Amino acid sequence: MTETVRIGIVGLGNIAHIHCSNLQQLDQPVSIAAGVDVDPDARRQFADAYDAPVYEEASAMFGSVDAVLVTTPNRYHEQYVVAALEAGLDVLVEKPLAHTLESAERIAAAAKAADGFCMVGFHNRFAEPVQTLVGYRDAGDMGEVSHIEANYIRRRGVPGRGSWFTRSDVAGGGSLIDIGAHAIDLALHIADHPNVREVSGDTRSQFGVDEEYAYVEMWGEDHGADEFSVDDSTSAFVRCGDGTTISLEVAWATNRPDSQEYYVRGTGAGARLDLADQSLTLFETADTGRMHHRTTDIETGRSDPQRNEQARFVSAVREGTPPSTNTVEQALRVQRVMDAIYRSSETGAAVSVGE
Repeated sequence: MTETVRIGIVGLGNIAHIHCSNLQQLDQPVSIAAGVDVDPDARRQFADAYDAPVYEEASAMFGSVDAVLVTTPNRYHEQYVVAALEAGLDVLVEKPLAHTLESAERIAAAAKAADGFCMVGFHNRFAEPVQTLVGYRDAGDMGEVSHIEANYIRRRGVPGRGSWFTRSDVAGGGSLIDIGAHAIDLALHIADHPNVREVSGDTRSQFGVDEEYAYVEMWGEDHGADEFSVDDSTSAFVRCGDGTTISLEVAWATNRPDSQEYYVRGTGAGARLDLADQSLTLFETADTGRMHHRTTDIETGRSDPQRNEQARFVSAVREGTPPSTNTVEQALRVQRVMDAIYRSSETGAAVSVGE
């Protein structure tokens, strides 16, 4: 492989430009070598911004790159990830792994057979408070982690109604598959990736379907309730094979304050993690001198987690060693949980999760 890692981008929308901005700031030799999109306007804007060749078909660029970043709408992840893996390239695909469980399973099969590796973009794992908390867990300071409360809630944060985010045929779901995927993944990551045994949940469409939906601002344009066919909030409970449980609250829109808080209950210590302000607090009780409670605010750095994720990906490409984190197998478990929540909501009963 050349000294400079050549990255090709598939899907040249807003997320792609965020990734490119981060790639340009890495302290590693890396180049934005090519871009792919079916939209000619997106191709033209990308070429102007990064002085890189652009293509309508991904196969046209595979011979000129070392790795591929897939940032398309969810429905098209499988198409491009599998093609890149079959071409012998390494891949970083944005979360979720796919728009359906069946599609995610096909990606997993392709990744297992490929010479290259596939990493999945759950970037919150690379936030410094998260890595600090996981370090305490690995050191045994948390004791046995028994329960995690995971929240990703927006008071009024439905993406542009009519965009692919709010269309079930392209996204595969709404708030659960968009921001809920992050919350599920991070909870399972903090719990050290236990097998999931059973899921119970309810998904709701209460705000996005309302023509009079009130909001202060909206990402993208609002094309009205007719263009909204997904869930806008979810409540769920997850039981894992090792006895760990996870309670999940997710919402694009609800009448309560925003929250990205995670509460971790361990037999040795508990923790509050807030991704919104990158804060971490530990809760302990001890008998040193006298019985007492100890609450400790942890101060960490505030490096960009997406940039940290990309640095890990680029290093893995250069070293030729698949990363041990953000694996397809872990992302497939998240997909199974989301699929089970949707099925539980449809049936009104708990659903067993096959691993």
